[in-house]
Amino acid sequence: MHNDKLDIAQILRRIPLFQELSQEQVEHLAAQTREKRLHKGEMLFQKGDQPRGFYAIVYGQMKLAFPSAAGNEKVVEILGPQQSFGEAVMFMDRPYPVFAESLADSLLLHIARQAVFDMLETDASFARRMLAGLALRLHGLIRDVESYSLRSSTQRVIGFLLQRTGRDDGAHDVEIDLPTSKQVIASRLNLTPETLSRIFHDLAAAKLITVHGKHVTVHDPKRLGEYEP
Repeated sequence: MHNDKLDIAQILRRIPLFQELSQEQVEHLAAQTREKRLHKGEMLFQKGDQPRGFYAIVYGQMKLAFPSAAGNEKVVEILGPQQSFGEAVMFMDRPYPVFAESLADSLLLHIARQAVFDMLETDASFARRMLAGLALRLHGLIRDVESYSLRSSTQRVIGFLLQRTGRDDGAHDVEIDLPTSKQVIASRLNLTPETLSRIFHDLAAAKLITVHGKHVTVHDPKRLGEYEP
């Protein structure tokens, strides 16, 4: 963990939501922003906790998931640096419907609800950016539901891999690292870990990918995108 003193205002300026704010506005937000450092595997909040603001990730990785009575979980999102979460629940003034756990040592900023509400009242452009961010999050959730409903298990895995190659064409090897454990990725894709392992094995057998732990080589993104089992 880093122990040096943070320049919170400078960090806030790097977050897309805050990039166009004035110096005075950023300083107002920074005054009501606190840092939160988490070790890998540490819980940030539990389902049912009451939000008092929202979070932005400086470094590290966070998992948002639904718990279940059976002891397993359904991963909703895997988030990384410069991404934010908790905005919608903050506006609804309702308890968190998910829990948040760090997947790596992480540094977060907690932006207080009142600071956000003050900014919304005085800056229409900030309000528009906040709405745009929430709309993108909703669009992503709708895309997930569509993916789970209309795409096969193999298509979901292929889509996940191609998203990380940054492209879906070209005939050259593309090296990628899985962002987290295969168990978490399986839950994110609405699969069992066994199904994800089987699909990786099938894609490797078809010479489309090579898997070494978390490192995956995609040999031909275009051919992978066209693959039908």
